[in-house]
Amino acid sequence: MRFMRSLALASAIALPATMVAAHPHVFVDTKLRVVVGDDGVFQGVEVQWTYDDFYSLLLLTDYGLDNDGDGRLTENELRRLDGFDLQWIAGFEGDSYALRNGKTVKLGKPQGRGTSVEAGRITTVHFRPAKATADGLVLKAYDPTFYTAYDLIGPVAVEGPCNAAIQPADLDAAYTLVEELLYATPSAEVEDAYPEVGEAFADTVTLSCSG
Repeated sequence: MRFMRSLALASAIALPATMVAAHPHVFVDTKLRVVVGDDGVFQGVEVQWTYDDFYSLLLLTDYGLDNDGDGRLTENELRRLDGFDLQWIAGFEGDSYALRNGKTVKLGKPQGRGTSVEAGRITTVHFRPAKATADGLVLKAYDPTFYTAYDLIGPVAVEGPCNAAIQPADLDAAYTLVEELLYATPSAEVEDAYPEVGEAFADTVTLSCSG
């Protein structure tokens, strides 16, 4: 995610420029819970992010937390950490996207729903309110630049009269796209030219509703 790159960049600084651009540096297990009203209206999506071990360690170190290294935080430490990943810069879409009939469905500002740490990994939850017809709605979780890799952990939970189907990404096609982009980019520009291929690596969630 754009607002968190400075920390993760430290771990990638020794890598060749082509490796920096071709691979993500933050890995996030993602769970979604979709909320649909009885009238079939999509009301929003709850997003859970669990950060990888290394990035969690970087964050805890940066915040001066878990000094005893037991992988757990006190209530006071959790309060200090809570909301750290909801300070979004202007234009940042939260790496969560919704569409219906090919048109963007606006997701509202994130509402924090808690932070936890288990076995050294940080998990945060937030809710994005919205309003649209749920049937046929498509959801994706991805960083356009592929700097952060979101691994969708299914099944997707749905609260309301709908079901969610997951179409896995075509990873062979996605990696081919990355290679083509890198070959087309001058080596001197690769380090600063994050490839806009994140969507190609994203699973597609589609809602179908009864009634």
